[in-house]
Amino acid sequence: MFGIGGSELVFIIFIAIMLFGADKIPEVARTLGKGMQQLKNATDDIKTEIHKTASENGLDTQSLTGGFSEEINKVKENFNKIVENSTDNSFGLDKITQDVNSEITKVKEDIETMQGPIKRQDK
Repeated sequence: MFGIGGSELVFIIFIAIMLFGADKIPEVARTLGKGMQQLKNATDDIKTEIHKTASENGLDTQSLTGGFSEEINKVKENFNKIVENSTDNSFGLDKITQDVNSEITKVKEDIETMQGPIKRQDK
């Protein structure tokens, strides 16, 4: 659960009991739950209002967000291909790392050979 181990969870519960006391913890949890529910309801109201206004003005929300969803799916597919083929040096992460490192090297060389009013100072 959220990367928290058993001992960390026990420690957090112990600290909560020390801060609030055993009789106040249910009240605090109830208050937090109500606050989270109000936040969720406010978010849903805002979403509903945006969609309602967009449809009243003749905007198709599916066409506006559809392009983003397609592009995100393409990126996910390409990333999965890269991860699956990471042992292949021509297509995997090794190739990407080499390309990035070569670009970084080129930029460093360009910066070091730069002439003009701003020069790199060696320490």
